[in-house]
Amino acid sequence: MSEPIVFGRRNSAYVRVVRLALEEKGVPYRLTEVDVFAPGGPPTGYLERHPFGRIPAFEHDGYRLYESGAISRYVDEAFPGPALQPTDPKARARVNQIISVVDSYAYRTMVWDIFVERARARERYGREPDEARIAAALLKAQVCMNALEDLMGKDPWLAGSALTLADLHAAPIFAYFRMTPEGAGLLARHTGLQRWWDSIAARPSMAATTIMIEQKP
Repeated sequence: MSEPIVFGRRNSAYVRVVRLALEEKGVPYRLTEVDVFAPGGPPTGYLERHPFGRIPAFEHDGYRLYESGAISRYVDEAFPGPALQPTDPKARARVNQIISVVDSYAYRTMVWDIFVERARARERYGREPDEARIAAALLKAQVCMNALEDLMGKDPWLAGSALTLADLHAAPIFAYFRMTPEGAGLLARHTGLQRWWDSIAARPSMAATTIMIEQKP
């Protein structure tokens, strides 16, 4: 059986979701860097792997997938190692609910509207951060964090007593979010989520998939 291949940029939150799942399962894999934002667009042939030109894409023994949710679930079910999804229908639904909250509401708000705007506006777009956009996004981020903390309750992980795909989907987004002063401050006020972040951030899988900006002094 060949090593699975992940196609995408290591700094992508959703590429990191897939890599975290592989790391947690103890699966050796290969990361092939793909820059879909290059001036000429995705590299030649990449649209055959992902017709929408996004990342990640995935291949294992000739079987191709795209969309991080589908890939991470495949990784959990196709390889041995600790289960990342509960078998109980209600618990499994909770995992999927949290993943949906993260994907539908948290990602764009926390990463693009707050992190990119605060930390990348000057470097990437040559302009000052849009403070109104950040302020509006912080209100949405507050709603997201309230919802996640409510779903987590007193459990150590987002969907219960064990680490699941819900945690692996949220972690890369929070990694970016907390690099802004606004994100770090808001996270500190949500003590349950702060404890969760401290736990997930300490896992070897996070160290193995660290993004370049996290390595800066």
